[in-house]
Amino acid sequence: MSRSISSKSIIVTGASSGIGECIAWHIAKNGGIPIMIARSIGKLARQKQTIDQMLGAQSFVYQADLTNQTELENVFKQILSEHKQIDGLINNAGAGVFDYVETMKLADMENMFHLNVFALIQGTALVLPHFLAKQEGHIINIASQAGKIATPKSAIYASTKHAVLGFTNALRLEMKDMGVHVMAVNLGPVRTNFFDAADPNGTYQKSIDRYMLDPDKVARKVVRHLFTNKREINLPRWMDLGSKLYQLFPKFMEFLLRKQFNRK
Repeated sequence: MSRSISSKSIIVTGASSGIGECIAWHIAKNGGIPIMIARSIGKLARQKQTIDQMLGAQSFVYQADLTNQTELENVFKQILSEHKQIDGLINNAGAGVFDYVETMKLADMENMFHLNVFALIQGTALVLPHFLAKQEGHIINIASQAGKIATPKSAIYASTKHAVLGFTNALRLEMKDMGVHVMAVNLGPVRTNFFDAADPNGTYQKSIDRYMLDPDKVARKVVRHLFTNKREINLPRWMDLGSKLYQLFPKFMEFLLRKQFNRK
């Protein structure tokens, strides 16, 4: 059972679309106050207007490119100065490009690491003193099943999600007696605009369409576990089972799933 999120202020990065947009909506629907960060202020403004009009809920929006260190620092400092009470942080912003290592562009590699890893860690580090001061808070990092099973054409993306999982697990241990909960969310493919950049020709999307997760259902589950001590959310369940088997029998699973691994 989740604790009430009524009147709790929760920062959501990458909140203008996809999973982040849905998470912000469900936070507001359950009485919480989403503090939304994204690059597109136009999309954020529309999101805020929808929340205000349809739910009569309070929400706040902030524009920032989190791959820009100065913008990231400024937006988090602004939020912390304008909101005396921050209760949660959901690091959702992320990007992916699927390509072989030999042909991957350096700019794409750098962007994935800057957004998926460095921005996530830096944002967390900026909010953490606030949580520690009141000995309460919840940090949720949106990772990926790719952080547990890497596949061809996802070497760089999977590397970033391996890093997110390593960071999340270590931070959870550091925060064990500090009143701050830390949770990872490991997802398979989700039906969002993530694939516009990750898979621009749509080949991978078509091959896995029937397996793709609904972002609204993902968001509902994440929000339901806000302010609980749940360690991980793993979706879909069959993929989570596959990752467990992979850890036990990697060579066999790579042989068994070689066709699925090469769908990108």
